[in-house]
Amino acid sequence: MQPSINLPAPYGMHAGLANAFAACPLIAILRGVTPADAAEHGRALYEAGFRIVEVPLNSPQPFDSIAAIREALPADAIVGAGTVLHPSYVDSVKAAGGELIVMPHSDADVVRAAKVQGLACAPGVATPNEAFLALKNGADVLKMFPAEQLGPAIAKAWRAVIAKEVPLVPVGGIAPDNMGPFLAAGANGFGLGSALYKPGQSAEVTAAHAKAFVDGLALARGEAK
Repeated sequence: MQPSINLPAPYGMHAGLANAFAACPLIAILRGVTPADAAEHGRALYEAGFRIVEVPLNSPQPFDSIAAIREALPADAIVGAGTVLHPSYVDSVKAAGGELIVMPHSDADVVRAAKVQGLACAPGVATPNEAFLALKNGADVLKMFPAEQLGPAIAKAWRAVIAKEVPLVPVGGIAPDNMGPFLAAGANGFGLGSALYKPGQSAEVTAAHAKAFVDGLALARGEAK
């Protein structure tokens, strides 16, 4: 007789994040943005088609920027924090209107704190062990980080054992013209940092970069007109 296999509980993604991700699976990382500029850049991203924006907590007054973007964007956008290194920050993110916690690591305490507050969470993972532990703790998205070191071959290997319902989101070194190999390997979306936004650039530059990424994603998906 074959031994029984205890399968994990069905994966369920945070509803708001799932809707935003379905609309556009590109996560804008506005590292270094200031509260005075945050809303303008958030609107530029939204108008280009983005629906998920994060402000890393090592930015100037990040909670004020999160609040400004949240107030500026329609309800179908998800705004959150990146580089969340300790669970004590989760309450402040929620108080600012954030709905998403993004991390460079997979600290179980941070993931659990996010889920207790009803927030979506995207922990950074670099190995299958980290990925499955993150999912066990309630992760909504697996942030493959750093993507430039992991590469499409790793994404393909992970996808063979990670349920297709779980989004794999490479972050690090992603450009408008290199998304195709990752998508072909099983990735679902991307986190976009300095190739999208650098501190001090104008909202017009952010809009142009955002359009390039949206067009690049369509091309990689075979959807370009």
